[in-house]
Order: sequence, then C-alpha cells, then structure tokens
Amino acid sequence: MSDNPRLSIIVPVYNEEGNLEELYRRIKSSLTHSHEIIFIDDGSNDNSFKTLSSLHEKDPVVKVIRFSRNFGHMFALSAGLDFAAGEAAITLDADLQHPPEIIPKLIQKWEDGYDIVNTIRKETKDADLIKEQGANLFYWLANKMTKNKLSPGSADFRLLNRKAVDSLNQFHERARFLRGLISYVGFNQAFIEYKAEARTAGKSKYSFHKMLSFALDGITSFSTFPLRLATYLGLATAFLAFVYLIYAIFVRMFTNQAIEGWASVLTAVLFIGGIQLIFLGIIGEYLGRVYEETKGRPLYIINDKLGF
Repeated sequence: MSDNPRLSIIVPVYNEEGNLEELYRRIKSSLTHSHEIIFIDDGSNDNSFKTLSSLHEKDPVVKVIRFSRNFGHMFALSAGLDFAAGEAAITLDADLQHPPEIIPKLIQKWEDGYDIVNTIRKETKDADLIKEQGANLFYWLANKMTKNKLSPGSADFRLLNRKAVDSLNQFHERARFLRGLISYVGFNQAFIEYKAEARTAGKSKYSFHKMLSFALDGITSFSTFPLRLATYLGLATAFLAFVYLIYAIFVRMFTNQAIEGWASVLTAVLFIGGIQLIFLGIIGEYLGRVYEETKGRPLYIINDKLGF
C-alpha cells in the first residue's frame, strides 16, 4: 500500500512572512484527508524561510523548497508540482487572497469525477481599478488571439488530479503560462467561484511591469496572431500606398495642381516607419523566447529542501 499522501498543497512564497502562520492554520483546519503542504520560498529576502523552517519543525507534513534566488511565481508553482506526491495537488497563493476554506469544495468536485477544478475570482475587496480593467483587457485579447479559452478572473488556485499533474510536468518551456497550459491539456474540468479577501499583510508582488510581462507570455506562448497581424497590416499599408501613388500620378499628369506639402510626405514616412518598428518589436519578442528556450537552462535552482 502506498505511503503517499492523498493531497499535496502547493504554496509559492515570496516575502510573505506576515501571512504564513495564519495561512498554515487555515489550511490545516480545512483538511481531513492525509496531506503534505509544500511551501516554495522563491528567493524571499524577509523572514519567510525562517518561519517556514519553524512550521516544518512543528509539523512534519510541512515541506519546504528554497530557491537560490527569485525565479518567479510560475517556476515556484512548477517546482511544487514536480515534487508533489499526492493523488491530487492544490495550488494557492500565500497572500490569503485564495481562501483555504473552499478547499473542501475543490475536493468534493474531484471526488465527483473531475480531473481539474479551477477557481474563478468574482470579486477582490482591495482591487485596483486599473489592474482590474487591465486584467479584463488581457483575457479579452487572449481569447481573441489564441485557441485556448480562458475564463476572466481565473486564478492559480485549483485542484489537479495525478493525471493532470503528470501531464503538466511534461512541459519544460520557460515562458510558462500555467492558466493557458491548464486549458491546453484538456481533461474534465470544473469551475468554482470565490471572493478574494483584502490582503492582511505584505503587498502585491505584481507590478505593472510584471503584469505586462505576464500578459505577453500568455499571448505569445499560445498564439502567432501578432506575427500574422504584421502581415495583414503590411499588406493594408502597401495597398493604401499604392492607391496614393495612383492618385499622385493622376494629379501630376492630368491636372494643373502641383503636388505640394512636405507634411503629407513626412506623415506617410513616419506612419510606415512606426508600423515597421512596432512589428520589429513583436518579432523580437518571439525571437527572444526562441533564444531563451534553446539555451536549455534549468527552470529553477534549489538552495535548500526540508522534509523531502
């Protein structure tokens, strides 16, 4: 008979020392099955690792992976999935905005036969309007540009059965967008709504720059539409330029109107030049991702492990 726990709880941590003990308490109170709790310290520079070490000493089901530096949230989640031994894994953030109290609902859906149980955030008490609207815009663009359909408000708070975990662990790409991969792998999926509480300690780690990078990863990982858009816009611009050329020749040959105005010429040159620079940037994004993948570097480097 296997000694593996029934559930693996995976929690990425980056500078969350003020939330960890409360999070641990709430997770434990929400579980009745045999379990392990895997915390991944993603290069925190506060006392997060010290707090996690203390939790491990008090409770052996607490296991800790400590990265050598900050590699990022997606890689921390990936490390947790790599080490998870349970029949199912539940991933959630350490900021307490993913309420552990709905874990039993995720488990119930799994026991009802679903392979993946996702959560949909319907409300966030301390949400920033710009961030909310930016997220809505991202989901709209992603659903228009890619074949994967993402539900607005979807979060990295979900349950994955062993089959789904093993499937995700086959992916080794660096531009990781787990929400897209979850849609890509398929399986029988369910959705549960929740309301995110306001942060009790610490601050959000997602700056505007990180959110933009996250959005670019999400779109470029699953779609070549931006490259195709460059072709479409290039053809449209060439057509308009050809029409303008015919008009200029007609005016020159069949009318007495002089073709004057450096402004129109300058406008055309700047417009075409701007379009070219934009799409050179898009091509550069894809080329940069190809370069990162071909180097074949490890997704993360572990400094310490506790409990494994």
